[in-house]
Amino acid sequence: MSTALDSLLDLLDLERIEQDIFRGTSRSAVVPRVFGGQVAAQALVAAGRTVPADRSAHSLHAYFLRMGDPGAPIVYTVDRIRDGRSFTTRRVVAVQHGQPVFHLSASFQAYEDGLEHQADMPPAPDPETLPTAAEMLPRYAGRFSDPGMVDRLVEARAAVDLRYADAPPFGTVGEPREPRSQVWFRTNGKLADDPLLHVCMATYVSDMTLLDSVLLAHGRGGWAVGDVVGASLDHAMWFHRPFRADEWLLYDQESPSASGGRGLGQARIYTQDGRLAITVIQEGVVRVPR
Repeated sequence: MSTALDSLLDLLDLERIEQDIFRGTSRSAVVPRVFGGQVAAQALVAAGRTVPADRSAHSLHAYFLRMGDPGAPIVYTVDRIRDGRSFTTRRVVAVQHGQPVFHLSASFQAYEDGLEHQADMPPAPDPETLPTAAEMLPRYAGRFSDPGMVDRLVEARAAVDLRYADAPPFGTVGEPREPRSQVWFRTNGKLADDPLLHVCMATYVSDMTLLDSVLLAHGRGGWAVGDVVGASLDHAMWFHRPFRADEWLLYDQESPSASGGRGLGQARIYTQDGRLAITVIQEGVVRVPR
């Protein structure tokens, strides 16, 4: 297991300070604010620790309310909304400096059999044939005005092996493309067999690239290039089938719309053997600097 993955796992191991109150810390991010995937994953950890072990997360719906301060702890308060025979619902509010910065509603379900069908997995290259972040990012160093950006991006992705199937947005600045993007990802090391951990790790990664497809449609390079500014607004995920975040997962993303200073991304996450594991939808602020 990599040192970076160890550090991320420590980040997700929240301190319990009361029965339904937890405290977490943050790690440095590419931009000077708390990474949205981190706070979403930590909130789901907090919710999951108040739920019976036989119930797995099947959906979450979240709003990013304020920019998080990476230098201050985050307190997560869990409300036990409902404990039913099949479903358990939790609401989590993340607070910093006395103000809510993030709100999550999550639902958990006891396993049961039911009807089965799924959308087919789209074609995608073998992840082992694609360059790692450390191999790919230096190729685009000239796209970033900040000479330290490549190192920060590599560090931010050191816990997760994330590989683009095609050039990322900052690789084709000024060249509008079809608003679709594919990445493969898995953790840089094996994880324990706790299903909640794998769900939380996928939640963490899901905020890394989902709005890429919005940028591709307009030939924009992204926040690291500086030709757009933005932030996540809301985020929803549905967990359909069991998966492991330490095995290859295909993140197939597209953007059906951008308007009003906002862009929408939607995606499906498949296991390498073709099972649809997760559906994700996110909207974010995407503005062109004036």
